[in-house]
Amino acid sequence: MDPFPNSTGFDPDSRRSDISCRGACDARSPGMLVVDAAGRILQASPPLEALFGYGCGALGGRRTACLLPRRFRRRHLEAVAGPFEPGDDRRWGASEGLFGRRRDGTEFPIDVHVVHLQLGGTTLACAMVRDRTACDTALDALFSELERTRVTLNSIGDAVLSTDINGHVVFLNPVSERLTGYSCAQARGRPVTEVFSLIDATTRATRADPVAASMRQDRKLCLPPGTVLVRQDGSEIAIEDSTAPIHNRRGHVDGAVVVFRDVTAARAQAAALVHSAGHDTLTGLPNRTLLNDRLDHAIDMAARRHGQLAVLFLDLDAFKHINDSMGHTVGDELLQSVALRLKASVRLSDTVSRQGGDEFVVLLSEITSAQSAGRSADKIVKALAVPHIVRGQPLTVSVSVGISLYPEDGTTSEKLLQYADLAMYQAKQMGRNTHCFFEHELNNRAVERQSVESELRRALEMHELVLHYQPKFDLASGQVNGVEALIRWLHPTRGLLGPEQFLSVAEDCGLIVPMGRWVLEQACRQARVWLDDGVPFGHVAVNVCALEFRRNDFLQGIATTLSEAGLPARHLELELTEGVLMSDTAASVATLHSLSAMGVSIAVDDFGTGYSSLSYLRRFPIDVLKIDKTFVQDLGTGTGDSAIVHAIIGLGASLSYRVIAEGVETAEQLALLNAQHCGEGQGFLFSRPLTADALAALLRTSRPEAVMRT
Repeated sequence: MDPFPNSTGFDPDSRRSDISCRGACDARSPGMLVVDAAGRILQASPPLEALFGYGCGALGGRRTACLLPRRFRRRHLEAVAGPFEPGDDRRWGASEGLFGRRRDGTEFPIDVHVVHLQLGGTTLACAMVRDRTACDTALDALFSELERTRVTLNSIGDAVLSTDINGHVVFLNPVSERLTGYSCAQARGRPVTEVFSLIDATTRATRADPVAASMRQDRKLCLPPGTVLVRQDGSEIAIEDSTAPIHNRRGHVDGAVVVFRDVTAARAQAAALVHSAGHDTLTGLPNRTLLNDRLDHAIDMAARRHGQLAVLFLDLDAFKHINDSMGHTVGDELLQSVALRLKASVRLSDTVSRQGGDEFVVLLSEITSAQSAGRSADKIVKALAVPHIVRGQPLTVSVSVGISLYPEDGTTSEKLLQYADLAMYQAKQMGRNTHCFFEHELNNRAVERQSVESELRRALEMHELVLHYQPKFDLASGQVNGVEALIRWLHPTRGLLGPEQFLSVAEDCGLIVPMGRWVLEQACRQARVWLDDGVPFGHVAVNVCALEFRRNDFLQGIATTLSEAGLPARHLELELTEGVLMSDTAASVATLHSLSAMGVSIAVDDFGTGYSSLSYLRRFPIDVLKIDKTFVQDLGTGTGDSAIVHAIIGLGASLSYRVIAEGVETAEQLALLNAQHCGEGQGFLFSRPLTADALAALLRTSRPEAVMRT
């Protein structure tokens, strides 16, 4: 059926106008319909028919009133019927309460836009109808999305700034307002380079505008490291950012968004971590790692310039005593004072490093001669010798300094540090509080020392250590009062070695503790055998070093060893030097009283060579004083040692101590000791150290005078 019949007043020959109306209502059109002045539907688009629930072509010839609820029909007819001039248009919408009515009677909000046209002398109404339900849903979704975006931008921890295509600020979120110092209202419309002003942290030069670059290159860009934002008030913060272009629906760049954050605290923390990785936490000095880097660099520079440098290895003398007696807090403050003096004693171009404990290293990066390194070492020694005031108390420490030179002594950091360390130990052996240059002979001795240590460890495992025993005699009767256990090393290739050939190495590497434990166990077991065999040995004496004596389990170890050996405590005598007892007098008094309570005898070995306070000596539960052999050997030579020996014998008598003279080797020495009423003696004149079996045979001799002549 032709939707435009002659009865409508159309001119049958006016087909161009006809075709244009039909085109407006084809299947591709939205909700469109054409209505005559009487309100009859001449043409309806398929989408509109579907919208109102009608089949294809079902609306043709119907009146538009069928598409509206009854309450809207009169108003609609008046609006459509006129009078209107061609070209007039009217709009009604859901905001005015307009609803459409589907074929099934359901209603829904609509918007209507009517345009009146003059076609072939006839006025027609062309109407576009839109379902507001779908539009409202889309608008609600759009609003929700915009609100979600707004809340997100205002809630995130990063700052967000956006611009238009001209680089003018459009938006700042609250974080961005806080970091830039501008409110969104203040910033809007300003050039981004004014609100987001960037400089280089090092050069202070202005950074290129990241917004312009991002839009020009049409890609995401990040600021280079070390970028600083200058805020509105002129203050500065370190930032990191990313800038990305914004595109419109045609894909063209339409602006940019900048996301940035304040990294001032993070960079400060990172710098602190980098500093702590290369510096000592107590003194703030470079640590081993940083020193090695600087030393390697200094060696490279010296090699290129054919120059010299020096490494000074420093170790504080007697620091351990201060640390142990006054506490670690005082010790730490003393180390801090030492660090300050070391830095003040060298040039700014030199490096002062703490290696750990009381060890320091000084790198003299440029020297003209070995003598200049020596002068620097002397300056350091003198500077540290001045008393340090710690908590109002003057503390005096000295320092031993070892010096190695590049390139004479070595060309690597490892060798220079190793050789300076060896030279430092040589300085300690020379009397401390001085400096010593490295000599290759020191390295030879160190290599030999290392070899001894390695072999000594094997000796403990392979049972190469043995004990010999030297008797101690009553000088008046010739009777044996006791024996001293002395360690020997039965080396597989070098034969029998005395303690002077390996004990110092054992002390340095810590083997002295397991060796001392072994000596005590072996001596107690042997004493038990002698008791069972009726050998009259009196007691067995065992030397105890400082490391053993200061162990927390020392007393328990003595008690356990005696119990396991089945040896009565009265048959054991422990020999300790003055230095061991005086290093911590309070602890020494407590330990000695515990030993005395067990029944163990205490002897002070090498008496006279150390420093003893007589007031403390009186507090120690001591049984024996052993006169050092150096005094005995000089008896009768006019050196004054006779007076020292006489004084020690008198001291022992006044304090009721037994007194034993060590190292008696001549009849003249024996006569002088007898003349001064020395109680006991020990030495080669009487007997050399013997194996357990040989000593047992000797002790079974019936005549004491025969024993003393052996």
